[in-house]
Amino acid sequence: MQNKNKKKVCDFCGRDETEFFMLITGDDASICNECVDEANKMVEEQLGVDTSSKTRNKSQTPSKPIQLITPEQMKQHLDKFVIGQEEAKKVLTVAVYNHYKRLIFKEKNKDDDDIILEKSNILMIGETGTGKTYLARTLAKILQVPFTIADATSITEAGYVGDDVETVLTSLLQACDYDLELAEKGIVYLDEIDKINKKGDNPSITRDVGGEGVQQSLLKILEGSIVNVPPNGGRKHPEAKMIQLNTDNILFICGGAFVGLKDIISNRLNSRVIGFKEDGNKIDLKDEEILAQVIHQDVKKFGLIPEILGRLPILIHLNPLDRKAIRSILTEPKNAIVKQYQKLFSIDEIKLKFEEDALDSITEYAMTTQLGARGLRAVCEKIMIDVMYETPSKNQKEIIITKEYCLQKLA
Repeated sequence: MQNKNKKKVCDFCGRDETEFFMLITGDDASICNECVDEANKMVEEQLGVDTSSKTRNKSQTPSKPIQLITPEQMKQHLDKFVIGQEEAKKVLTVAVYNHYKRLIFKEKNKDDDDIILEKSNILMIGETGTGKTYLARTLAKILQVPFTIADATSITEAGYVGDDVETVLTSLLQACDYDLELAEKGIVYLDEIDKINKKGDNPSITRDVGGEGVQQSLLKILEGSIVNVPPNGGRKHPEAKMIQLNTDNILFICGGAFVGLKDIISNRLNSRVIGFKEDGNKIDLKDEEILAQVIHQDVKKFGLIPEILGRLPILIHLNPLDRKAIRSILTEPKNAIVKQYQKLFSIDEIKLKFEEDALDSITEYAMTTQLGARGLRAVCEKIMIDVMYETPSKNQKEIIITKEYCLQKLA
């Protein structure tokens, strides 16, 4: 029979029940709540060491070398997927080539400190649907480097509802399965950069937590520094485990539509959109030609701070897509929308054909949406939804999309 007067003792630390709050008793042993806490801390520390060691071991394994090709070869590959934007493709391929050439040179000449090659991040300006994201993603595929897209609108200053700027890098780590060496050679496309512009030149009595404050926070990441990244995203916590990532070799491509920038450029040039001439000092420029005159001073006036513009030295503008470009996007690229639909139907052994007049009518309607290449997908879905719904239930082997059918569905 157990002696009820016997003091309860922790078998791990040897203290009796007067020195702790709770005792957890098993068949042959007992443990106090304080020993449980200590054991839990040891487990967390051990897991932290194991996690970082796995990451370290993974980064120590030799990564696949970058498949660097010349700017001309990059552009030839881009031409298969992206219609038009010749000047933008030329500037972008040269910038990406120089960035990775610099990286390869640093790896081969680690002791050569005479000339330090600095990285040049990129700012892309163009209306929605002109191919900003698509260009960056296609280039990353060519070079076989990790690529991620982050949205600047979800980021706020530390301490406010929203994401920290470091979460931009979390998705890059996830894209390469937390391989640090590979992540540090990746490309980050930061979309909607124009949405974090300053809300005005005058100081405000309220904090601009989603505008200038975010720009200030982005500076150290764009510049190149060792950043503590939360492995699972979200807000950083002081006691949470962090992964240290060096952003010195990460290429940042920022993109945005910058609605209203054309007016700023026009005022600087003392120009107007082509039309009736008012006085002899004004310069006649077409609407699509105005954006081609953009300089950093215009973007600064739009609301990006000088410090962040200094870290985005390469400025690329993308022209709005005209009717000819929209028509070509339908059928010519390797991943054209019409080819995608034909592939979908071929899986069901159905031949799909679009008449030329039908493609022209789709183009005309897409131009009215003013959504660029993105508008084409919406228009085609509107036309094809009934065909895709009904055809799998029939034994039809061939479908021809006519102009009359398109106009009926778009009416």
